[in-house]
Amino acid sequence: MGGDIRAARQFHAREGHLQPPRKHVEMVDGIERKLGMFVDNARRRADKLSDARRQELTELGMRWAGGEA
Repeated sequence: MGGDIRAARQFHAREGHLQPPRKHVEMVDGIERKLGMFVDNARRRADKLSDARRQELTELGMRWAGGEA
């Protein structure tokens, strides 16, 4: 999942938010990362993420299900 977090950071740095379209692909070091799918899946499976991973995504502006920041 490390590459997905790097893709999320890269997208956030460029776009200023973490709301990519579901089919968005982010290039990280020449590798395609399905960022839109990752964000959607992380949001739906938030209860299975570690506290550290959840915090990383929250700091990037992740919109969690149920209206969390």
